[in-house]
Amino acid sequence: MRIIFAGTPEFAAVALKALLKTNHEVVAVYTQPDRKSGRGQKITPSAVKIVAQEANLPIYQPLNFKSSTEFGLLAQKELKELDADLMIVAAYGLILPQIILDMPKYGCINIHASLLPRWRGAAPIHRAIEAGDTKTGITIMKMAAGLDTGDMIYKKNCDIEAHDTSNTLHNKLAVQGAEAICNVLESEKIFINFLEAAKKQDDCEVIYAHKLTKTEAEINFQLSAYDIEKKVRAFNPWPVCFIKLANQENLRIWSACVIDKKSIDIERYKIGEIIEIDKLGVKVKCGDDSCLLLTCIQWAGGKPLNSLQIQQANKLQVGQQL
Repeated sequence: MRIIFAGTPEFAAVALKALLKTNHEVVAVYTQPDRKSGRGQKITPSAVKIVAQEANLPIYQPLNFKSSTEFGLLAQKELKELDADLMIVAAYGLILPQIILDMPKYGCINIHASLLPRWRGAAPIHRAIEAGDTKTGITIMKMAAGLDTGDMIYKKNCDIEAHDTSNTLHNKLAVQGAEAICNVLESEKIFINFLEAAKKQDDCEVIYAHKLTKTEAEINFQLSAYDIEKKVRAFNPWPVCFIKLANQENLRIWSACVIDKKSIDIERYKIGEIIEIDKLGVKVKCGDDSCLLLTCIQWAGGKPLNSLQIQQANKLQVGQQL
């Protein structure tokens, strides 16, 4: 089949690499325009663009596909002229209007990083960890005008381990997404069979994975240590949980774990108070009389410190209120 691939970050790039090894022809790649990134704010191509360049594929980077703009109409015309059988979308970052969804012979399908209809939306990986889910996965779906509302073509499960961060889970799901799309596209006949057997989503089971914000990364020690620990993993590597210190400096928390409070007279401490600092990390009282151990932290302008380095830095004190 003649395939258009649309995606931007590494999650999508892994799938594109896998597709290039199949018998299908990737006739063009769509990705977000190059943007500034890093401390130097250098103009940087997306992970998908880099893969496409290495494979000498035609690359398109429209700002949008809106019929209300001259630029959008041109983008629509260019895509139509590619005469594709199928468009595969993975974390592209642009809204595709119905006119685009209908252009390829078999329409557009999406590689989504959750088991739909749970966690529709922008941040399915992060929200699954934050909610304490033990399982997630990949859904290949037929794209529709709504947000992740299309019929489900194929699903692949993935366990969420107790140590998983959004980064480690992302990497696992990227591989599974690539495997899933290749399974669905083993041949045109097999793909048509998958399309015909696609299932509608149950609207009663829908949960939205709203976009992450930096403000929600601030730690509230009124929450239980269990809830905070999940949030720390969910927000690693972005936006990274933080504590606003008394001097208004943000202390970033890269990793933490819940510890047994049996050996601690937990009730005598205030919520947010540092109970102990040792080579294992910083013990802090949290809500529900629970205790959190901070094991990797970072002061503004510094590097992340492990538990032993935290003790040696001597910048936090027992009894200090966080």
